[in-house]
Amino acid sequence: MREQLLRYAADYAAAEDQLIGSGDGRSSIHFPSVFLFIGDRMNPVMNTIADINRTKWDNSTGVTYIQIRSQEEHAAVDRSVDAIVHTIAVPEESGHQTIRRDLHQAFYTHESQLIELNTALRRASGHLADYGRLYSSFERVHLSILTTADDPMNVLIPEITLLAEYIFAQSFKSVQMDLYVLVNESDQAVQFGYSSATSVAFMRELDYIQSPEYTFTAPLHMTEDKLTIPVSHAPSPLFDLVYVLSDKNERGVTVPNSLRESCDIICHIQLLKNRYQAGDSYRSQDGGYNNTSFKNNIMTESGRQGYVSAGFSRVNRPNQSIALTVLYHFYVKLLERMRTEQEWDIRDKLNYFGLDAAERGRTRNDLVPGNEAITDMSALMTSGASYGSLKRMTLREAEGALFGQGCEAFFRDNCERIMHKRLGDFQAESGLQLAVNAASKEYPEIGLFELTDWTDENKTGNVLTAIRGLIRDTSNDLQISTAELDTLYSGQVEDQPFQRLPLMDKHNVRSLIRYLTETVYGHKLHMLRIQADLELLRRYELALEKWHAQAKHITVQLSSLERELHQAATDSIRQADSYTGQNLFEYYERVTEDVMRELESKRGKSIFFDTRHMGPVSGLLDGGLSALVDRLTQTCRTLILSSQPFNQTFEEELLRRANVAAAYENRLVVPKDELFKKLYQTLEEHGGINVRLLDYTHEHRYEEKYFFGDYEGEFLPYAMDVDITSRIYKLGFVHERRSSGVEKLHLMGGFHLEDLMVYRNGKTYYETYTANGFVFHGIDVDRLPELR
Repeated sequence: MREQLLRYAADYAAAEDQLIGSGDGRSSIHFPSVFLFIGDRMNPVMNTIADINRTKWDNSTGVTYIQIRSQEEHAAVDRSVDAIVHTIAVPEESGHQTIRRDLHQAFYTHESQLIELNTALRRASGHLADYGRLYSSFERVHLSILTTADDPMNVLIPEITLLAEYIFAQSFKSVQMDLYVLVNESDQAVQFGYSSATSVAFMRELDYIQSPEYTFTAPLHMTEDKLTIPVSHAPSPLFDLVYVLSDKNERGVTVPNSLRESCDIICHIQLLKNRYQAGDSYRSQDGGYNNTSFKNNIMTESGRQGYVSAGFSRVNRPNQSIALTVLYHFYVKLLERMRTEQEWDIRDKLNYFGLDAAERGRTRNDLVPGNEAITDMSALMTSGASYGSLKRMTLREAEGALFGQGCEAFFRDNCERIMHKRLGDFQAESGLQLAVNAASKEYPEIGLFELTDWTDENKTGNVLTAIRGLIRDTSNDLQISTAELDTLYSGQVEDQPFQRLPLMDKHNVRSLIRYLTETVYGHKLHMLRIQADLELLRRYELALEKWHAQAKHITVQLSSLERELHQAATDSIRQADSYTGQNLFEYYERVTEDVMRELESKRGKSIFFDTRHMGPVSGLLDGGLSALVDRLTQTCRTLILSSQPFNQTFEEELLRRANVAAAYENRLVVPKDELFKKLYQTLEEHGGINVRLLDYTHEHRYEEKYFFGDYEGEFLPYAMDVDITSRIYKLGFVHERRSSGVEKLHLMGGFHLEDLMVYRNGKTYYETYTANGFVFHGIDVDRLPELR
């Protein structure tokens, strides 16, 4: 159930993020974009980035994803990502101590693998050409390389990157390449030493390939005939910019959901550098990103290129929390409508279940044959006895003298057996359910919880007690009727009130026979009806007990579901930002109630229990709890969350929530400027740089910050004017038609690898492992810069 609820909340949030009709508009990228993932732990990164791109970019279907990993990696690739996957075999003789060197050597010695890599990269280039119509320009391609610092396969980054650049350059005039290095500082409980040493080894190589003097030439380009063509790189840094993103921030605190945040940063950097500008209406004031200017500002006077890190924050409608909160309140209010307290007397309650006297009488008459069933009894053959011989007998003796066992057999065959056969076909449970279904349409205000109380023998005025009282009364009636039959049978013939004529023996016998059949067997037929009444009441008693047990089970499950929904909503709110998630419960309780009342006034009181939505109350759990949750979430999406009160910008929605209790607690109304100030501070506080440096204020620190949001809204113009005269960083924005929130990207560059805490802490491990025979590099160590 929890998975169902989280999926519902996530689907609603995703739909809101993409809902252009309500104001959210996705951006487009200008030039083709390629993401190249190198390493065995990049699968979740690729899936997350592809998911973000699908949500944020209109032309995301044209983005190309390439994953290069070892054949030892068995993690399943998410097939929702149209990725080109290439595997590189790890040498069988390779060990823990030399895996990076062995991978590097094997790359050059296995021609078939190199040909396959060439083929994979050419396939990626062709994939870009297939989607060329989605881009505004096909002059340049943005190639983003992603890896983790401690993955052995990153030893091949120069070869893979330059081969990719060479192949893409055959289709594009320029290839802009950036490297994103993900650093894991928190998850090193087992191999912290080796992982740190490997990370430092890669960083040492990174300093080498990013130096202004870096050159490279190797026979990497291969034809299908195994002819090699050299790939060269002139003296210059290999990558345009290198971004280092850690799972700890500047303060050394672990970043919550760091993988998602790193992917958000990467995708927003890509959008910042490669965004399609739909118009020039904001170009003069947006403080747009300039890549050349940024690079110059993070370069030292000696020409040494600085590295870049970033932070990311957002304030928006907490859509997942809203979805779960509204679902909870919607469900609670449905239960309230099923718990309405109506003052009905016992006769009306019996009538609701189809157990009133009139309805029971109709059912009884359908079971017991009518008086016509004994009409033909007088035509039975008699013994020919005279009236004179009969008149001093009792009625029982006279019946025996005239018919023997004939009357009893006739009555048994034509009345008793027919009644028992019809009783055998009678289904009290289905009849009871049909009556409840019919009554629920006539009296929709009566809820399941109330019906459960009506059938609870421990509740005052319950139907079961009434039925049991009727059973006692009917049993007494049957005993009285049996005694009356015995009295009737024991009376003498000559004392009975039927017509007699002197000297007319045959006439008097016929009168006796008519009296016998009409009076005695009429009384037996009456007793048969009482027996049928008694049997019906007993069956209704069992049916009511079973119905109550089922209804009680349903109400217990419904109450349990209420607790589950409340827990899911409160957990989600607890995880949301304390400011943007304020007053969610109070505000959406009122909104939900208002929407439900409006729907009921327009479309009828029973709108929510219509077959198109929740369905009849009595059948809520027919398909089980999972089916009920599905119907509940679907109804909530269709009827509640689609209504006008949910179509607000995040500023409007948050302002209303901030002031939801003001009138009731005599609190001051939160002014809009104060709200915007708090939002601005929240974005600033949560947007710290995701990298740990030895010195926060290092010499070449340079910062730029960018908002992503709707400049036509109210918050973004406010945010751009805050501290305009005193800020020491560049501030810009990317205009997007969105109503659900604002995001902020914080870029900081100019630091070097020796400024990184992970480098400084890992250097000792690197030196120790190297001294103990570990080989980390594929090229001659003398070509690498000294450890700083």
